[in-house]
Amino acid sequence: MAQTDVLLTKEPAPQTVPPCELPCKEYDVARNTGAYTSSGLATAGFRTSKYLPEEWFQNCYARYHQAFADRDQSERQRHESQQLAAETQALAQRTQQDSTRTVGERLQDTHGWKSELQREVEALAAETDLLLAQKQRLERALDATEVPFSIATDNLQCRERRQHPNLVRDHVETELLKEAELIRNIQELLKRTIMQAVSQIRLNREHKETCEMDWSDKVEAYNIDETCGRHHSQSTEVQAHPHSTTFQESASTPETWAKFTQDNLCRAQRERLASANLRVLVDCILRDTSEDLRLQCDAVNLAFGRRCEELEDARHKLQHHLHKTLREITDQEHNVAALRQAIKDKEAPLHVAQTRLYLRSHRPNMELCRDAAQFRLASEVEELNMSLTALREKLLEAEQSLRNLEDTHMSLEKDIAALTNSLFIDRQKCMAHRTRYPTILQLAGYQ
Repeated sequence: MAQTDVLLTKEPAPQTVPPCELPCKEYDVARNTGAYTSSGLATAGFRTSKYLPEEWFQNCYARYHQAFADRDQSERQRHESQQLAAETQALAQRTQQDSTRTVGERLQDTHGWKSELQREVEALAAETDLLLAQKQRLERALDATEVPFSIATDNLQCRERRQHPNLVRDHVETELLKEAELIRNIQELLKRTIMQAVSQIRLNREHKETCEMDWSDKVEAYNIDETCGRHHSQSTEVQAHPHSTTFQESASTPETWAKFTQDNLCRAQRERLASANLRVLVDCILRDTSEDLRLQCDAVNLAFGRRCEELEDARHKLQHHLHKTLREITDQEHNVAALRQAIKDKEAPLHVAQTRLYLRSHRPNMELCRDAAQFRLASEVEELNMSLTALREKLLEAEQSLRNLEDTHMSLEKDIAALTNSLFIDRQKCMAHRTRYPTILQLAGYQ
């Protein structure tokens, strides 16, 4: 900052000497009116005779008086000129010192606003860099959500390959659908936030450019005023500029000049505050979204774990029932074979009893008697027929039970295979794929 000179504070002397009119002196001119004079129109302006002594003395006295009056007037003018030159020199020095002081004050004001603008430009640049870092975090977080979304959709597609009756809308599928919907909502939120950050960065750069232009103008004006402050009457760089005092129509006033910079600073500070608030909002969004995704991931993993336990328990029970069914099929097969053997064993006694009755039916005359032996043979045949009927019915029941057991055996094996397939999908496909789920630092955009 250029140092300004201090001016005197007393009232300056008048700039000019007040004009005054000198008294006009009247001179008497000698006329040729004597006897030896010539006065006529023909001789007007010409002397045809000699001057008189009185005329000569009068002329000398007139010359003396005229010379004295001229010297006196010249002395007064010299004195007034010297006084005016001294006064104007002092006035010029005072006005130049006052101008120098005013220029110095203007330099201080310009330097103050220039410093404020420079600080604001630096603050806006730093804030824009911080917001750019937050924007990059948002972009990394958005990219990181693609992996969970692909995992969720792949899990849903893999579970569509489950076999009946395990193709159910269980708790795992519900949680997977919630996870996919959550990821889509988070992606939309991150995209909107990125657009908001891009818009805020653009505003920050626009106001930073405005402040830089204002700062550049003030630097140029400061250099000009500093150069003006160094100029003095003995400077060799100065020259005449007659029309420099004319004010330009586009020139600003000190009030509008200060208000212009103040408005620029206020707008820049407002945008910087909005940018800082947006950074805080971005940080909260990334923290909340990453926590929500990890919580939902844990919920899905927990549902998978419980579902696998249910499937494993169901498969274990089915295998236990299958083992018992196989034993029961073996026992039932033995039972069918035993019934068939029992039926076969009853045919010989029946044939014996029927042969006896047939032979006794050929007894002659009165010997064809319905004696006790006849009744016993008849009852034996009836009893054997009833036994065979009962055995055949039981054999049919046993064979039907065996077919039911075999059908159950097939159903159990199919269910066990379906459960094994479901376990393979949930445990080997889905849960193994979910081990690639991003960490909370990746979801928060730090990696």
